[in-house]
Amino acid sequence: MAHFTRINSSLRVCAIAAFSAWLASGCGGSSGGLAQGNARHACEVLAGKTIANAALTTTVVGASAEVPEYCKVSGKIGASLNFEMRLPNQWNGRLHYWGGGGYNGSIPPLTGSDASSRLPLVALERGFITVSSDSGHQGSSLDASFARRDPAAARMYGSLSVPTVMASAVKVVEAAYGSPPAKAYFEGCSNGGREALMAVQRNPKLFDGVIARAPGYNAVGFIGHFHLTAKDLAAPGGMLSEGKIKLIASRVRGACDALDGISDGIVSNAAACTPELVGMETLRCDGGADMGDSCLSDAQMKVVTDWTSDVNWNGSPTFHNKGWSLSGNEDYPGVWDAWLTGMGNVRYSARYLLQDTTIRNYMESDPGVDSLAYSPYDQNPGRLVAAGAMNDATDADISPFLDNGGKLIFWHGGADPALSTRSTAVYYQHVRAAVGVDKADAATRLYFAPGVGHCAGGPGADTSDLLAALDAWSSQKVAPSTLVAVKRDGEGWQVFDRPLCAYPQYPRYVGPKGDALAASHAANYRCVVDQ
Repeated sequence: MAHFTRINSSLRVCAIAAFSAWLASGCGGSSGGLAQGNARHACEVLAGKTIANAALTTTVVGASAEVPEYCKVSGKIGASLNFEMRLPNQWNGRLHYWGGGGYNGSIPPLTGSDASSRLPLVALERGFITVSSDSGHQGSSLDASFARRDPAAARMYGSLSVPTVMASAVKVVEAAYGSPPAKAYFEGCSNGGREALMAVQRNPKLFDGVIARAPGYNAVGFIGHFHLTAKDLAAPGGMLSEGKIKLIASRVRGACDALDGISDGIVSNAAACTPELVGMETLRCDGGADMGDSCLSDAQMKVVTDWTSDVNWNGSPTFHNKGWSLSGNEDYPGVWDAWLTGMGNVRYSARYLLQDTTIRNYMESDPGVDSLAYSPYDQNPGRLVAAGAMNDATDADISPFLDNGGKLIFWHGGADPALSTRSTAVYYQHVRAAVGVDKADAATRLYFAPGVGHCAGGPGADTSDLLAALDAWSSQKVAPSTLVAVKRDGEGWQVFDRPLCAYPQYPRYVGPKGDALAASHAANYRCVVDQ
């Protein structure tokens, strides 16, 4: 029987508001600003003003079952950069900037359906001013046509929107509260994780702390990998059926699930789950022809091989991507079906759509190009270089950020089908080599969340309070070590929790065998590294 708890929304909001007020009183917030800093007053002060090139409109949003009362400040800079700030009733003296996803094009909402998209609301409940933007253009997050039509919008998306918005946001806070934020943090996942690292690398004094979740930092590289696997799946006989995906996932779980001390459908000891142990080659159909869901044809084996292999283009390690590890959760809803196969039509998959719009609008500036017929990916090296210069956040020497006191937390779901955990681990290792191990240990952390999909979802524990850890690190010099991650169901009930272990550790079960209740408690796991 699993362990279940549920948070009462109204009690949670009251407790958080009380804690935030106490925190602000002792952690550097402006007492004068806080005394008059309720949401209604802030809206009155800011209504209709233009501050630091941002034209503002304000609305008081009343409290609901989920959301506390706040002042919504809508800002517009220039012709097409829109942002939104949410000012709470009890400001804790801090600011939380939440990044966008995909190719952005809209302001992320305050609330969402999964653990990742609810993070801005968590910050607001705790008394943070929250900020988000559309990155300087409007449209679908799967549409990069803005980059072909408007070079200025492409530059805004690449690296300029966050510092541009922050320059205005800080002045807005000063106007409303009489002082700037005592601390400013950035948090984002996927493209938001890329934005996080872009800020660290190009604007090292902009934020006191940064959380880069599943960072798509090597944009040119992973899009090229998306292109490769999309072509594999579109090739004759390449598509993987639901049964074949289950075959692959079952093989991985059978070989690796118990390597962490418990068989629970989650491969936590990913380092020990080697290709040799999994033996994927044994799934090949006799003769290489498709013989149904009990084996993989040669065309289907190529999909798996290219998925797990490292790739680079243009004869340079600059444009590269590490292959994905097989997680054993490929058959979980929203993993391979949504991101890789498109449930039988590759053109419906998220990876296809992203590589397709990138090739049309960055690599060729031609909306009529058929990306599945486009080969090779690096046929236009000048375009690769230009796209990388705008969108890649690959510089590992982040010494200016660290020397300014910055703290950086990486997080990545172990079953992510969109961005490779191995790429994140490689960048983290490059940072350690560039800045030195001692400096990296003092100011950076990497956490992998076993069984978690892209930013959220999957069977693993996908809710982790990295903002609290970052704030304690930056404000109180309390460095994070092992954290706790939670899995909740669709109604908010806690199903289980797990330790969130600092890399290279993983959570190993040390509790009583065969006890489902014990297995649902993080206390019965230890963060270890196999020798």
